[in-house]
Amino acid sequence: MSLKKHFETEAIRMQSERSQFSEHSTPLYLTSSFVFDDAEDMRASFAEEKDKNLYSRFTNPNTSEFIDKIVQMEGAESGYAFATGMAAIFSTFGALLSSGDHVVSCRSVFGSTHTLFTKYLPKWNIETSYFKVDEVDKIESLIQPNTKILYAETPTNPAVDILDLELLGQIANKHSLLLVIDNCFATPYLQKPIEFGADIVVHSATKLIDGQGRVLGGVAVGKANLMREIYLFSRNSGPAMSPFNAWILSKSLETLAVRVDKHCENALKVAEFLEDHPNVNWVKYPFLKSHPQYDIAKKQMRSGGNIVAFEVKGGIETGRIFLNNIKMCSLSANLGDTRTIVTHPASTTHSKLREDDRLEVSITDGLVRVSVGLEHIEDILNDLGQALKG
Repeated sequence: MSLKKHFETEAIRMQSERSQFSEHSTPLYLTSSFVFDDAEDMRASFAEEKDKNLYSRFTNPNTSEFIDKIVQMEGAESGYAFATGMAAIFSTFGALLSSGDHVVSCRSVFGSTHTLFTKYLPKWNIETSYFKVDEVDKIESLIQPNTKILYAETPTNPAVDILDLELLGQIANKHSLLLVIDNCFATPYLQKPIEFGADIVVHSATKLIDGQGRVLGGVAVGKANLMREIYLFSRNSGPAMSPFNAWILSKSLETLAVRVDKHCENALKVAEFLEDHPNVNWVKYPFLKSHPQYDIAKKQMRSGGNIVAFEVKGGIETGRIFLNNIKMCSLSANLGDTRTIVTHPASTTHSKLREDDRLEVSITDGLVRVSVGLEHIEDILNDLGQALKG
């Protein structure tokens, strides 16, 4: 009789079958290809009559272990691992969309995803219509006869707005659309979009899944028939995750729950600290009662995640001064690291956008994004506090 195991236990105990060496921890399989017993074994393997590794661009024991863990965590049927999060997103679109299709997406998406929608997918006659975070009631009016995918990320980057996954699932089901959700900020530990009707869930594993700023990676999981198309597209176009990165990420999943719990604990304290600071206009954190979508976040998330957004008084110049005053925290464009990272999007990552375009996605001149790390909370608060004094 097999006992149902908890999230933390599955993350640790699910691993590849042991080799003849009886290793306790899964070894690295740094091989580009695999061998076959004879001509018939090779034929049957390439005909997919046997479940065998053929070539590491297709499958590898390390990538398979990582995928199996994410599939289990998200409650999915199948998955595929990619070199980066953006490779996962592009390959999902590339596999599931055809010329003439249409996408409905939340406007608050990662910058590179926005570029795919506006610059590259139109080259293949694929158009996108946007709705704002506070305009979910307009989604159905944007749906056209050729609409194929409803896409969103929640919490959003960088303003940590929350979209109602249950509502998105209902709309997608009503109109026979594929619901694709970027679950990067929440991880499968905090949120499971498939439970609310998502067909495909994508992650940048570079962020909290790795959690230590070491490797790049992406993963998509979901319904088996859809993942089959994504697998075939990726098998031929080649954005596969390396075995080494998969090995790192699979080991990282063993500590995901304990790390994310601490991230969330620290982030809530940071949010509460900033909410009372005289040099801060507003703070957004999903589990702050002042967050506009607090009730939705509580419904679909275990905790609020590690990202805090706030607006420093004084705009772009004050934001730059804040960054210059930081002593301990890192100035970086990454997030989800053990190290606390602060970013001022208006003067850095989104500085090339017009102000009205930034405001469309809630990026004000004074917006600061903090990826709260695992340092002692008093040290994090001390650094943020002294930097805010100007």
